[in-house]
Amino acid sequence: MKKYGFLRTAIAVPKVKVADVGFNVEEMIKLAGEMEKQQAAVALFPELSVTAYTCGDLFAQSALIRQAEAGIKTLAEALLDRQIFAVVGAPIPVDAGLYNCAVVIQRGKILGAVPKTHLPNSHEFYERRWFAPASSLKGTREIHYAGQDFKIGRDFLFCDEDNRDIQIGIEICEDLWAPMPPSGRLAAAGATVILNPSSSNELIAKSEYREELVRQQSARCNAAYLYTSCGIGESTTDLVFGGDGYIYEKGTCLARTRRFTDEAQVVYADVDIEGLVHDRRTQTSFSDADSAAPAMGKIMCRLRDFNALNRSVDQAPFVPSDLKKRRRRCEEIFAIQSVGLMSRLRHIGDVPMVLGISGGLDSTLALLVCAEACDRLGLSRDHIHAVTMPGFGTTDRTYRNAVALIKGIGAAFHEISIREAATLHLNQLKHPLDRHDVTYENAQARERTQILMDLANQVGGIVVGTGDLSELALGWATYNGDHMSMYAVNAGVPKTLVRYLVDYVADREGSEGIRAILKDVLDTPVSPELLPPDQSGKIAQKTEDLVGPYALHDFFLYHVLRNGYSPSKIYLLARNAFSGEYADAVIYKWLRNFYWRFFAQQFKRSCLPDGPKVGSVALSPRGDWRMPSDAKVKLWMDEIEAIQV
Repeated sequence: MKKYGFLRTAIAVPKVKVADVGFNVEEMIKLAGEMEKQQAAVALFPELSVTAYTCGDLFAQSALIRQAEAGIKTLAEALLDRQIFAVVGAPIPVDAGLYNCAVVIQRGKILGAVPKTHLPNSHEFYERRWFAPASSLKGTREIHYAGQDFKIGRDFLFCDEDNRDIQIGIEICEDLWAPMPPSGRLAAAGATVILNPSSSNELIAKSEYREELVRQQSARCNAAYLYTSCGIGESTTDLVFGGDGYIYEKGTCLARTRRFTDEAQVVYADVDIEGLVHDRRTQTSFSDADSAAPAMGKIMCRLRDFNALNRSVDQAPFVPSDLKKRRRRCEEIFAIQSVGLMSRLRHIGDVPMVLGISGGLDSTLALLVCAEACDRLGLSRDHIHAVTMPGFGTTDRTYRNAVALIKGIGAAFHEISIREAATLHLNQLKHPLDRHDVTYENAQARERTQILMDLANQVGGIVVGTGDLSELALGWATYNGDHMSMYAVNAGVPKTLVRYLVDYVADREGSEGIRAILKDVLDTPVSPELLPPDQSGKIAQKTEDLVGPYALHDFFLYHVLRNGYSPSKIYLLARNAFSGEYADAVIYKWLRNFYWRFFAQQFKRSCLPDGPKVGSVALSPRGDWRMPSDAKVKLWMDEIEAIQV
């Protein structure tokens, strides 16, 4: 999985006995064996895990210090035939000082030791009583310890020989709580994985604050952040330790331990190094920090690979699965859309809004946004000129919903059929009316746009666009037809989210009069309705039969634009996310289709109207996506062709 940029990591909370080095080492060896079987590459143990953290003045006893050294030697020997990159905690004497260190061991070799920078010395903590801070080393030193020679210091990273993007930095416990945590400079110097062996006791509300520090630092550093703290076996003379541990990736929790359990614990997460690096390369503020980063030494290692991805991959990355979060997301997006339109209207003099209503999801959402903008501006909703334009493919269901919705909203109602005008136009082109090709379809779309534009001129208003982000990605719009407007309120909203936005408005207080209509719109198949209905009068032309499931396309769109992933990695992730729902061959087919359409249809995106950005993925040629219209898709298609289905 390393070729896809994934690294399997693990954090452990072992059983521990205070000052019983033999027991503690044996417990860590057992857990390391378990992690090795699970193909973990990196294993993090708590702070001072060899001795236990709560030894107090026993740290001044030469017997304990010598036994800790012997314990590290035993650990190294036990890991001789294991590939795991293990980080354990031990007190290491250097000259006149004793240092609270994270010791890195792999394949029997001690690769290096990192001393703690910030030593807490207030309230319940007295670390300066026993330990010296990393700064007293005055740089990096070479020491002989546990029978081996290695470097000790805080100015180096551990780097994978096979993947140059995997670079590991270490800070210890209190370091994270400092105003300028070492992890900041480690990340700026290239660390994509930060390890924090900790011993943080439990107090009321401390866990929430501690986790927030980890979350924020992983996000700020664009890094994977592994944090683990010691558990119940520590001394309870004055303190209690709960074994709190997390694996975070740029602000998202991938795994966590259970607090206050009496059993040893190990949790795993496959972190996405490639995604982290992509974000760093596209964020100029990160590269600015990189240019000011201190020089770091590099200790080379070879981290193990693993066979099968064990990572939860969200089917709908644009749509939060948690209901409360989804509602908050919808509330925020709807506000962004309506405030964007409101600001545009205010700028040009509160002019009327003109838009076409088909009875489908996109135009319904656009109409709801227009109504909200009117309410925010204190304008009557008849400022909205909503037009239903029945054509060759309009069904009774969508027509009824369109009419009822316009009237229920309180907009000015217009009905202008396009059948006669489109028939005349096609006859002028000598195009048979029974030839249902792209000319037949696009003639209707352009006729509708012409009506909207001319009506906007007539009432002195603007045309509000209804097309969504997913349609823009696929080019599923008629050039100079529904492709055009003066302000496109849905341009930043993917299709999979449009449905939830409409549902959100339907359930809002004040929507009682139109709730039933909105619910029926939600149940209507997505269709441009440009082909005649079937014999029963139902929609015959279903968009997802033609371009593929929007669930897949939105998944592809997110990972292409947000993460810059390659086709093979997106195919891997899609198979994981949609296992049991779509066959591999179906995923492959629509992935090919997505790339072909995405490249071929860029010319439509190069001249998009204005519209509000609502998320991290957007396609405005003035902002997030600047791509030549004649860029070649060959490189991506060659990789797709190489995929074994």
